[in-house]
Amino acid sequence: MIHARKLTRTFAQKRGRPGVEAVRGLDLDVEAGTLLAFLGPNGAGKSTTLRMLTTLLPPTSGTATVAGCDIADDPAGVRRRIGYVSQKNAASDHHRVRDELVAQGKAYGMTRARAKERADELLDRLELREFADRTPTTLSGGQRRRVDVALGLVHEPELLFLDEPSTGLDPHSRAEVWGFVLRLREESGMTLFLTTHYLEEADSMAERVVIVDRGRTIADGTADGLKADMAGDRIELTLREAADAARAAEIAARFAGSAAPSPSGPAGTGLAVTVPNADAAMPELLGALDVAGVKIAAARGVRPTLDDVFLALTGRSLNEEETA
Repeated sequence: MIHARKLTRTFAQKRGRPGVEAVRGLDLDVEAGTLLAFLGPNGAGKSTTLRMLTTLLPPTSGTATVAGCDIADDPAGVRRRIGYVSQKNAASDHHRVRDELVAQGKAYGMTRARAKERADELLDRLELREFADRTPTTLSGGQRRRVDVALGLVHEPELLFLDEPSTGLDPHSRAEVWGFVLRLREESGMTLFLTTHYLEEADSMAERVVIVDRGRTIADGTADGLKADMAGDRIELTLREAADAARAAEIAARFAGSAAPSPSGPAGTGLAVTVPNADAAMPELLGALDVAGVKIAAARGVRPTLDDVFLALTGRSLNEEETA
């Protein structure tokens, strides 16, 4: 569905300053039917890549085909085959929801009768029927995002780009929007290309995760695979005595490979141990500490997150980068 090779985009600077390389030689293949999460901090090149793939921005160099059409030679073909839900609301503030959907259908060449029929289909599928005669300004954030998704689906695209679709929504509205999107995907087999700041969304829903940083791909795989290969599980220990911390760290590092102080528990009593599998390692580790006379007040296994993957790859937190 997407095939990109050495895709780059450089933005020129004024007054003789060097250009900014937003995307640097990106290679990407996305199979049909995949839900791919495209992650990275602000300035990593996510939005620039998405804008190139959707023909909103020409690449400086490199090639890409999207839904079988070349983004440079046949941008109109790409646009006929994709849907795009941007970060901003797409519907006009002054037109009724049904009228917006009908106008979108006519823009894609539908007859007025077919555009009305398709609008009614989407109003029912996204449970927007009761809002059909209201303007978007009178809707909640979650309801407006469902209208945006409906607009992106009017022409029944093969591939839907979702650019941070749930940013700014409360947890209930986020869950509501994603429930509808995932149900539609299950019914249609549509390919989804998602950018999001919410790592838990990517972790729980995407079959494949691509992480970019400074315009380059730094990780590509399933969420579980990336976490297992690059981050590992953690065992978080709280010692009874801070005086045992050095001895516990020595035993844990010898046993598991890496151990570091943890903020859990009273000062100086926390220890985080990285292991391939926390459930399997914990009994043996606790046994070794007990034999050594190290008393443990509490222990728990912690599964890694995609932020842990980014931290392992770059030495900094993706959540901190996004906030900055």
